[in-house]
Amino acid sequence: MSISADKPRAVVLLSGGLDSATTLAIARDEGHDCYALSVHYGQRHVAELDAAARVARALGAVEHKIMGVDLAGLGGSALTDLGVDVPNAPSEGIPVTYVPARNTLMLSLALGYAEVRGAQAVYVGVNAVDYSGYPDCRPEFIAAFAEVARLGTKVGVHGAPIAIRAPLQYWSKAEIIRTGVQLGVDFGLTVSCYRADPQGRACGHCDSCRLRREGFVAAGTPDPTHYCVEFAPSRTGP
Repeated sequence: MSISADKPRAVVLLSGGLDSATTLAIARDEGHDCYALSVHYGQRHVAELDAAARVARALGAVEHKIMGVDLAGLGGSALTDLGVDVPNAPSEGIPVTYVPARNTLMLSLALGYAEVRGAQAVYVGVNAVDYSGYPDCRPEFIAAFAEVARLGTKVGVHGAPIAIRAPLQYWSKAEIIRTGVQLGVDFGLTVSCYRADPQGRACGHCDSCRLRREGFVAAGTPDPTHYCVEFAPSRTGP
């Protein structure tokens, strides 16, 4: 994708999953030249990074950067510690798949990337409706980080803070899917599963798979997810 001197720039955090792919499509639709940022933080479902590269190409990102942060070295999450099982069923409270400081670090990297690239906004696909209960997906957290962006950057001090935008914040998974389809997202390129195999095939049982599958059913949209052979739900929707 070519860069336009007339278009505003945005950094989009791109995990390779359904929500972030739709967020990238929204940022593009809102007229931005998009710079996609993915983070290799030691996640066990590393196939999502390959998915992020596919999505970035398909949606015309100007640049796709992958950066590394060793959250596996901290442990404390089923997504980074192979000694902790990813649960098959939703749990009470904040689940074991919560990764301490993940969104704080990712947004910080995106903020720095945005300042260097002269971007006016950072887009993040967090959601507080159909989600797993993570505290760093709540509107209060996004609002607090926007204040960090205002106070802790050169552009913020000069009166032009980088906006932190979470367009999916209050949307259901079905709304996210419908919007993505309208904006040309190929969800078959994405990977959401917490236990995806090296080929990106989903387990069909983890909380992320459950939310994704229920979203396609509610949206009345065929599910293009590539599942492992042990799990093969109907792709036709209701």
